Amino acid sequence: MAIKIAMLRCFATVAQTGNLADAALQLGRTQSAVSMTLKHLEEHLGARLFEGERKNRLTPLGEEIFALAQEQLRQFEDTVDAIESAANAPQGLLRIASVPSVADLVFPSAIETLTTRHPGIKVELRDTDTDKVIDALIRGQADLGIASGQPILNGIQQEALFEDAFGLVCAPNHPLATQPQQPTLSQVMAAGFVQNNLSRQIDIPEHVTLLEDAKVTVHNTLSLISMVRTEKWVTILPRAVVRIMPDQLTFREIKGLAIRRSVSLLTREQSRFPQLTRELAELLRNFDW
Repeated sequence: MAIKIAMLRCFATVAQTGNLADAALQLGRTQSAVSMTLKHLEEHLGARLFEGERKNRLTPLGEEIFALAQEQLRQFEDTVDAIESAANAPQGLLRIASVPSVADLVFPSAIETLTTRHPGIKVELRDTDTDKVIDALIRGQADLGIASGQPILNGIQQEALFEDAFGLVCAPNHPLATQPQQPTLSQVMAAGFVQNNLSRQIDIPEHVTLLEDAKVTVHNTLSLISMVRTEKWVTILPRAVVRIMPDQLTFREIKGLAIRRSVSLLTREQSRFPQLTRELAELLRNFDW
């Protein structure tokens, strides 16, 4: 017996809800049908996935398979979405993945230009971290990406877009924004520093130790900026982030911190609508970084 996607969805739904009744309701099936599907899966694997009969506690194997099943289901749903989007976009479909600090800065105007040129096209934009940008390109879920660093990927062209400095990002009225002298890293850490995915790229040994002492880490850019705007928190980000909200955020160089972030444009060598990808890439190259 082959493991089918429906079996994984059944198992994952039971694992999420913790009982057969709620899982059956979500799946639109009877409890007995759900129970039988789980039984067939366990028989195929030769091991139990749940402790006891209540289905509210996974075995160690069940935990491992649950994580794998969730990943496979996400991939399957992404594939279905991509197929349906492509079928419903005869005029063209442009799929973009970008780090948030650049997506908010450049894509409102770039997408407006493209949709004006090509009124019938569809555009999908996801803003996410660099690892997920790369993953979307590799999986064929994006035709063009913008990522931090200079990744080398098979089948994907990479070119440098720009570089910008890392520094303190805080509210305009924060004491570190108004003091005459450049703030030190120690002052930044003592002022309610919030760690983030980009600041983790700073790998200078004498700075890493201080940064690792951060008590708060925020992965979502919007949440991070919302905290900083309260004037109670500060963070370290590239200068380009401040251009998104120049009246609400301030950038200052940090004494002794000279590291810069490089940003790359990544394009798939094979895409369904290569002309749209080329046009967007050209708009990005000509943007006033």
